[in-house]
This record gives sequence, structure tokens and C-alpha cells, in this order.
Amino acid sequence: MSERGGIFAGDDPFVLARRWLAEAEAVEPNDPNAIALSTVDKDGMPNARMVLLKDIEDDAFVFYTNYGSAKAQEIDHAGKAAFVMHWKSLRRQIRVRGTVTREEGAQADAYYQSRSLKSRLGAWASHQSQPLKSRNSLMADVARVTAAHGTSPSRPVFWGGYRIHPTEIEFWADGAFRLHDRFRWVRNACDADWDVARLSP
Repeated sequence: MSERGGIFAGDDPFVLARRWLAEAEAVEPNDPNAIALSTVDKDGMPNARMVLLKDIEDDAFVFYTNYGSAKAQEIDHAGKAAFVMHWKSLRRQIRVRGTVTREEGAQADAYYQSRSLKSRLGAWASHQSQPLKSRNSLMADVARVTAAHGTSPSRPVFWGGYRIHPTEIEFWADGAFRLHDRFRWVRNACDADWDVARLSP
């Protein structure tokens, strides 16, 4: 077996990430595409939360959110983010760091339209990360936007995607006696070639 054979084989980290995710989808009971997304605020204070990764493109990772949320404001300020995707059943994880751009075009429209009606209306009703008086007030807002937008709401301008363009991706797999296997892919810029190195556990 070559140094990066078996589950680590391949010359494209995005292909490898899609393969690992597909394997996780067969065994993880809930949300195999969940990621722990990390950002920093304007004072450098870190923040982390779980979100759902919606696409692994040929050169980026994509998720969607409300642009008024804390995570969106922190991403827009810093222009960078990181995440870890962990699968307990497979004993594997992927760590990603990189720069971030918005996805506000046709791709965001298409994904929004693919969501359930309740999720689409919820996107209109929720002022994400803002103080909420009560759940009843939230449900009243849902009723109002339902009356206003009907059964085919368009994507709100304040809701869309973020595309993480990684400059670092690490693939980790559990090893016996805690001698884990780790391979880090690094590049200086998003259009540069990758350098791959094995890391100590």
C-alpha cells in the first residue's frame, strides 16, 4: 500500500472529501453533512456552531444561512472561516480552513427552492441570532410571511450561501493505540497546487 493508499488514496482532496461523506451517509444516523463551523468576531473572539454542509464543489465547500446571523456577520468581517466534520461511526474527520465568498446567485435560488415550504417561510420569518420575545411571536411572524408570500416564496435577499475556498484540508482517521493517521493538504492560494504531508498523531 502506498503512503496515501486505502481510505486516503487520491490526488484531489475534494474528490476524497466527497467519498468520505458518501461513506458516512450510509452509516451515520443523523446529519452526516453536519459541520462545526468556526468564525471570529471583530474583537478576535472565536465562535462555533453546527451547520449543514450542502455541497462539496470541485474547489470549495458550500453552506447556507441568514446573512444577518452572527456567523454571517463574522464571516463578512473576517473573510475567513474553518470547520470540522466528524463521523463517530467511521472514526474519521475532515478539518478545513480557508477564505470565504458569498453565493447569492442562481445556485442559491435553486437550493432555496429545493427546501420544504416550511423551511422557506421560516427563512423569511426568522431574524436569526436576534433576541426573540417568545416562540409565539415567532409563530406569528411565520403566519404573517405565509400570508404575504403564499406557497411559492422567492429567496429572501438576506438569505443565501457561503463558499469556503480552502487553503488547508486535513483528513484524520482513528488509529490503534491512538496512533492516528493524519494527512494535511496545504496551498498558498486557492489557485495554487497542493502540498501533502503526513502529520504525527
